Amino acid sequence: MFDRRSFLGSAAVAGGLLPLPEALSAQALAPVPLPPPDLYGKNEDAYWAALRRQFLIPADVVNLNVGTVGSSPRPVLKAIFDGFEQTEQMTQAGSEDYPIWGYGSWDDYRKPFADFMGAQVDQMAILRNCTEANSYIANGFDMKAGDEVLISDEEHGSGEMPWMLRQRRYGMVVKKFAMPKPPKSPADILNRINDAITPRTKIFFVSHISTATGVVLPIKDIAALARSKGIVSAVDGAHAPGMMKVDLNDLGCDLYTGSMHKWLFATKGTGFLYLRDEAIMDRVWNTIATGGYDDPTRKADRYMQIGSSCIPTLMGLNAAVAFANAIGIDRIEKRNRMLADHIHAEMMKRGAESWTSPDPALRCAIATVNVPPVQRMELQDWLWKNHKVRIRGGNPSRLRLATPYFLSKSDIDRFLGLFDAFRKMKGVA
Repeated sequence: MFDRRSFLGSAAVAGGLLPLPEALSAQALAPVPLPPPDLYGKNEDAYWAALRRQFLIPADVVNLNVGTVGSSPRPVLKAIFDGFEQTEQMTQAGSEDYPIWGYGSWDDYRKPFADFMGAQVDQMAILRNCTEANSYIANGFDMKAGDEVLISDEEHGSGEMPWMLRQRRYGMVVKKFAMPKPPKSPADILNRINDAITPRTKIFFVSHISTATGVVLPIKDIAALARSKGIVSAVDGAHAPGMMKVDLNDLGCDLYTGSMHKWLFATKGTGFLYLRDEAIMDRVWNTIATGGYDDPTRKADRYMQIGSSCIPTLMGLNAAVAFANAIGIDRIEKRNRMLADHIHAEMMKRGAESWTSPDPALRCAIATVNVPPVQRMELQDWLWKNHKVRIRGGNPSRLRLATPYFLSKSDIDRFLGLFDAFRKMKGVA
């Protein structure tokens, strides 16, 4: 029988690294019971504290940067390890079955995630990350020189740069609208988009949740606006899966991309591309191609034809979906919002400038604040190196504070106390 601890230790030695402590791999795979279902109704704080023990993050570490990457909980790690143990035995049932997923449809892995996101399996392609999915759209969407894509000035590099590359190569035009900072209402955003439309606008590309400010854009209204103008709507949903409830078919957008390694806490190297119907699939060319890419009967599956990849990754994804479903996405979203509202309100008391929104409906689990003259990188390094608190943001003084459900209020209050101490140390009133 495959011995994980022996394997991890010998692999580390073979790679020229120090052997992992034996307890480390044992800890990662040790089962920790989920809280009993009735604990939530009896004691919410105890319920979330019990869920915190599913994560390997040490008790003295406060991670306010899930916006960059999440930590996979024990059930996900176990599914990945078990997946490697199973697939690497090379005992698959069929003579043509191997532990790769670059050529099959893999509905067993697509369907649970599609159900979780309010989509049909034929609309969903599981890819390797959101960057890959965004590049599929930017490189493959049917456009000619002079046609315009309308994007916000807050898009992540993996959303903006594929369009900039295509503009440089083929002469289509990237046009930006400025997001209000902060938007006071959905209309603030919709009006900016509407005013930027021209007869050459062929596609909107906007984030569901801004990576810079945490603003939750009114995607359903944006999709309706696009449809009324005969424009395609594409959404970068890198932050949404696992942070809040998403029903893709209800939103009405034509294209949607995302990551599962952030708020869903799935395997690193998982992303997706949603395509609403066959009409939009006919307008997005594959830009990675192998056998099967040109078979329209495969629908969204043909965008998964990327060559060899990793089945245990998908096993970890299924475990992450099951973990979130066991908690309940409505419960997760409520907790995320409560924690974000708390940290946002406390930072406002400290004189911070909100870049998220004064409207709680336009934020979920990210609160972005501007705190001059505090220097973001100086604070960020000081917090991590001296106090094991992770944050992120933008220079010179913007802090992006992410509040995953497993944090406690005492974790947030610890950050707030350290923020106050840093300002005092720097002589900032």
